[in-house]
Amino acid sequence: MRHEIILNGMVITTDNSAAIGQKRLDAVKAPDPITAKFAARVALLEQWAAGSEPQAVLLHNFSGAEHWEPYVAGIEELFYEAGLPKPSISGSSETNMQTLQSALAVTMIGRQEGEREESNLEWVVYGEPLTGKDVLENPAKIADLKKLNDLMKRKLIHRIWPVGSKGIAAEVDLMLNRTIKVLEKGPDLLASGGPATSVLLGTMPQNTKTVMDFLESPVYPVYFDKI
Repeated sequence: MRHEIILNGMVITTDNSAAIGQKRLDAVKAPDPITAKFAARVALLEQWAAGSEPQAVLLHNFSGAEHWEPYVAGIEELFYEAGLPKPSISGSSETNMQTLQSALAVTMIGRQEGEREESNLEWVVYGEPLTGKDVLENPAKIADLKKLNDLMKRKLIHRIWPVGSKGIAAEVDLMLNRTIKVLEKGPDLLASGGPATSVLLGTMPQNTKTVMDFLESPVYPVYFDKI
């Protein structure tokens, strides 16, 4: 379990974004499609973490009616880039009150296809933990969803776990109740992962090298302190 809700085999995941967009008082300036795409990215990765594929998307738009279409375009772009069919997208917009900063939330509903957990997995970190402007300025350091989808289809990765705002070390502790070693040439284990720019991947030992070679950089093996 991460942050999803599971009801009768249906998985519900969500993420939100605030003060990121094109309004004058936004803390981080970004095009609306990019803002929505990265909010949807987190919800999608949490679907995958639960062994689910999204069937429908709800968009909660607090920025105003004129932002709806750009937000939808960003969500659709995410599914295209991940190599997934475009789901139904619905939701609502705040049109009565004008907000000074951008805000939205993306909720995904999927059907659980089975737990992707197996014993004796080896783990790697794929992508660098980034947040704010660093996300926009370092696209080559962000985990590629199309590559992850390809590896899942080939059954070369058995678990996906997105890295959130508390960083890699906190996610390893939450997921495995273990302590990750500090890596000399790896990412900062305490840095915020922002909109899940990095992920933890569980593979069978015989597949680890194949997975790392396919993903290329930035990907790092995970080593644990002794229990």
